[in-house]
Amino acid sequence: MTATTVGARIASLRESRKLTIAELASRTGLTEEFLRDLEGERVHPSLAPLLRVARGIGVRLGTFIDDRVSEDPYIVRVGEREEEMTAGRGRNGPTALRFHSLGKGKSDRHMEPFFVEILEESAADSESSHEGEEFLVVVSGQVEVRHAGQTHLLGPGDSIYYNSVVPHRVSSVGGPASIYAVLYFPA
Repeated sequence: MTATTVGARIASLRESRKLTIAELASRTGLTEEFLRDLEGERVHPSLAPLLRVARGIGVRLGTFIDDRVSEDPYIVRVGEREEEMTAGRGRNGPTALRFHSLGKGKSDRHMEPFFVEILEESAADSESSHEGEEFLVVVSGQVEVRHAGQTHLLGPGDSIYYNSVVPHRVSSVGGPASIYAVLYFPA
């Protein structure tokens, strides 16, 4: 895939399937304006709308990051991690989450593993909901997970596993934090 940004890759995949913005909006329930902004990199959404776009186009979420085939086992060295996409906005406007794919290059995967930097406390209204499950392990900092109306404070080494169809929000508390996240989306 030659497109280098998530928005450009989405546009390329949509166009290769001969889908118009209007058709994709109809398939996803997202507005045409939002989709144009997404393709133009003017918005950095949470994973939920990206998952809707992936399903609307008929690809895995990870396809927005890469589409290369790999051999087993697939190894990502810590020094080789690359920022792949950003999502959400913090209270003051800058990007709140920076995702580093740990499965980039493994095209036959059924999970989406990430190292995630939570750069600042996420906006209070940024709850997400999508099919599947999530498993998170805190690496550094303090992380607040709001799930089903309950708030859970996690520190380094703590983990949480939940059904992601239930509205949830992950944010840092008192400064930056980092987590490993594995997301599973049923077919």
